[in-house]
Amino acid sequence: MIRYLLIFLLLSGCASQPAAIRPMQSESAPFAMNGRISIKHNGTRDSAGLRWVHQAQSDEILLLTPLGQTAARIYRDAGQATLDEGDRHYSDSDVEALMMQVLGWRLQLDGLHHWILGMAAENDALLERDGLGRLTVLHQDGWEVRYLNYADDKADSLPTRLQLSRENLQVVLLIDEWEWNPE
Repeated sequence: MIRYLLIFLLLSGCASQPAAIRPMQSESAPFAMNGRISIKHNGTRDSAGLRWVHQAQSDEILLLTPLGQTAARIYRDAGQATLDEGDRHYSDSDVEALMMQVLGWRLQLDGLHHWILGMAAENDALLERDGLGRLTVLHQDGWEVRYLNYADDKADSLPTRLQLSRENLQVVLLIDEWEWNPE
């Protein structure tokens, strides 16, 4: 019995480790990531846990309290965007406009899903790379993205710490765990 419990614990521990290497065709691969976000905007600082599920046609972002409860939920698909904050519900056709209206700041989800994978989006970008070819700095669509840490020292490893800056907004993302093809 104890042997089975130890095997289960070992397998559970392996499942919770961050996937350090990008899957094939990662640009279009659905993913989920768990981590933390810190936001500095107009002299104020906020931080939260983060769960982001990205699918080809939708995104769901949960901002979590320190105890893991959902503080805000941002959802978008091809038709609309919604933001739920406690018992308040907001909707708009544009997720960035909605975030700006409710939160006072916005993230560019179209670019961000590429950036957290260590890639530029399809339009023009200025890139700086390290000796392994991984991004160290990316300038795109008015954003500066600094890659502060990767999962390991391999060329195809994923970022685990990013700093995004634009005008009076600075966002630090810490990525603890990746999941590929989430349901």
